[in-house]
Amino acid sequence: MNLFPINRRRFFQRSGLGIGMLAATDLIATESLGGTATHFPGKARHVIHVFLNGGMSQVDTFDPKPELSKRGGQMLPIGNLQTERRTGVALPSPFTFAQHGESGIPISDIFPHLSKCADELLVVRSMFAELPNHELTLMLMNTGSQRLVRPSFGSWLSYGMGSENRNLPGFVAMCPGGMPVGGAGNWRSAFLPGIYQGTHVDTSIRDPEKLIANIRNHRLSPEVQREQFALLQQLNDHHLKQRPHEAALESRIESFELAYRMQSEATDAFDVSQEPQYILDLYGDSPQNRQLLLARRLVERGVRFVQTWHGDLQPWDSHSNIKEEHRKVASQCDQGLAALIIDLKARGLLDETLILCTGEFGRTPSVEMNQDGAGAAMGRDHNHWGFSLWMAGGGVKRGTIYGATDEFGFQAVENRVSIHDLHATMLHLLGFDHERLTYRYAGRDFRLTDVHGQVVRGMIA
Repeated sequence: MNLFPINRRRFFQRSGLGIGMLAATDLIATESLGGTATHFPGKARHVIHVFLNGGMSQVDTFDPKPELSKRGGQMLPIGNLQTERRTGVALPSPFTFAQHGESGIPISDIFPHLSKCADELLVVRSMFAELPNHELTLMLMNTGSQRLVRPSFGSWLSYGMGSENRNLPGFVAMCPGGMPVGGAGNWRSAFLPGIYQGTHVDTSIRDPEKLIANIRNHRLSPEVQREQFALLQQLNDHHLKQRPHEAALESRIESFELAYRMQSEATDAFDVSQEPQYILDLYGDSPQNRQLLLARRLVERGVRFVQTWHGDLQPWDSHSNIKEEHRKVASQCDQGLAALIIDLKARGLLDETLILCTGEFGRTPSVEMNQDGAGAAMGRDHNHWGFSLWMAGGGVKRGTIYGATDEFGFQAVENRVSIHDLHATMLHLLGFDHERLTYRYAGRDFRLTDVHGQVVRGMIA
């Protein structure tokens, strides 16, 4: 299915406007199609993906297992479920669980703020992936493929829905301190036009004028910049006529156009000092909490897909000392996660914003052994057989637990949900049939879910 039958070059030829406008596909979506190219009315219009990279432990956060406490120090009958490293006996959770809200969802005490929003959460306990490897499963969670170069979810969404704000990217990926494992591959556009690739922002930088490099030119006046840009447009147009349909060239031109337009709005969007003090106090001042506030500011300005990464490596990768490590990383984002839900709801944006909070996989209920054979490290290994995530807003069932793992929290056994199922369900909430949102490339129609995925109706309100 070709959502945009008029290609970029033909659009400019017909309109006579040259290449000074940003991304013809965005314009067609926002102007000709009323801001949407969806297959049916969706409940969500934006996505905020909070990536707890490294692998959040389900049995220490949202999936309590009393049987682990009973069998602490004993070997578990888990059959041939292999993970990356050698594990030993059952490791009971060092954290306390309590039921919260009218829904009674059990949440660990490492999330004291988020637990107050329990009635807004859909907790999915029955996720599973294909491999217990960071880079490959990060790619799977983001692009639907763990081995091949494929467009990310944010790129598909930008392609499908267009842009609500031509002065900002449709897809922003924020990560303090650098890039996560796999780098820009996590927000790639692959064979989709380059305008749909995520824009990376290092949120460890607090100054909004430095957050996006070279966003301001302090030496040239706006008038001189407009004259220079007009000349650049003419040169690019001439260059493009000699090389029609060259994707890399068109992407570069679109990047110039977007960068020029961002001068008018990007600094404002990333300047949290404009927020009233009570909002700053609501979120808190850690890098994680601050970028969650930035996510809200971007969404309310029309950015389609915002991804916030919890650090540039794997901060949730607690192979040892999980008692201290998981509590530490949870404390860095707990206040901001609750604030994001509260803030979006107060502004009337929660119903149209789908929040997804997940790692790439879970962790084992059994203790990881030191690989030198010296004993247990009091942490947990990677576990792709069963893990938890939560969602909020955007048409999901509020105050609901979906699916279940076995009595030890090792393997998803009830209402199992693959990552392809998750993607299909998210697209459905956004108004897309995942089998019909396709792009023609190399002689075939590609889609985010490839030949997989089922919409999980039990997750939808």
